[in-house]
Amino acid sequence: MSVLEQIKSKASKLHKKIVLCEGEDSRVVKAAQMVTQEGIAQIVLLGDEIAIKAANPDVDLSGVEIVNPLTDKRLGAYNSKLVELRASKGMTPEQATELLKDGTYFGAMMLKMGDVDGLVSGACHSTANTLRPGLQIIKTAPGVSAVSSFNLMICPPQGNQYCPDGLVVFADCGLNPTYTAEGLADCAISTAQSAKSIAGIEPKVAMLSFSSKGSAKHDNVTLVQEATRIAKEKAPELKLDGELQFDAAIVPSVGEMKAKGSPVAGHANVFIFPDLQAGNIGYKIAERLGGFMAVGPICQGFAKPLNDLSRGCKSEDIVAAVAITALQTQF
Repeated sequence: MSVLEQIKSKASKLHKKIVLCEGEDSRVVKAAQMVTQEGIAQIVLLGDEIAIKAANPDVDLSGVEIVNPLTDKRLGAYNSKLVELRASKGMTPEQATELLKDGTYFGAMMLKMGDVDGLVSGACHSTANTLRPGLQIIKTAPGVSAVSSFNLMICPPQGNQYCPDGLVVFADCGLNPTYTAEGLADCAISTAQSAKSIAGIEPKVAMLSFSSKGSAKHDNVTLVQEATRIAKEKAPELKLDGELQFDAAIVPSVGEMKAKGSPVAGHANVFIFPDLQAGNIGYKIAERLGGFMAVGPICQGFAKPLNDLSRGCKSEDIVAAVAITALQTQF
């Protein structure tokens, strides 16, 4: 069974309800059918039912709950709660009414009020359109300073000698351009949790740099060293080490030479990049030159599961995002 099939199988056992906010997109509608028929999750699809079915006559939406954000009976309760949540920003009932016409804001209120277990959006809207209601309404989990993202990097069919688990995890490749030391530490801890709960691997976390254990001196190196210290203090049970160059993190002989005695060096399967430039470049090199399949970026650090899609996604990508979102309800 492939890694993705394992993720779908685990998700199906949880019977979670996930809202897809973009019923106007045919890929999302098709994904709703696929998720429902495969039994991965219960789907709430946002949009006008007549318009959705007219635009997608060949899609069987049996078992999919379709909710119109413009007419739903919960609008009054959602409006009141949104005004309460944004009172410090001067939110008025009239402003809340306008916001709730947006499917992602409505979906975020469904998630906040416990009417669904997770949210997936972004197929035809910007990342900002998905993350803004997430940050304003769902907010970050207790003890987490910043939302971050990770990618599951699934090994090519021919395998890879440095990938015994069949996949590795990269972060942050799609969200935060820069980090404070505390933010990078929180990203590392969240990613380790994601790797264990979603990918099913025992995380060995490498805090990446162009330096290994003080081999170079620079403010960028100091940032990673400080993040490593904070992460170890916050989560002493984790196998986590840094700062490490990528070869020291993944090649046993190099790890032994550059970081002798490290519990991670030479055997890492979770890689924390120091900033978005490095992470984004790194995962695309692995994808295009290394033949890895990149699943994500997947958001982490929200108080409840909320995920953004690429606007170039396929229906299959949305199905994978729904399955991962369902698994994120466990922590």
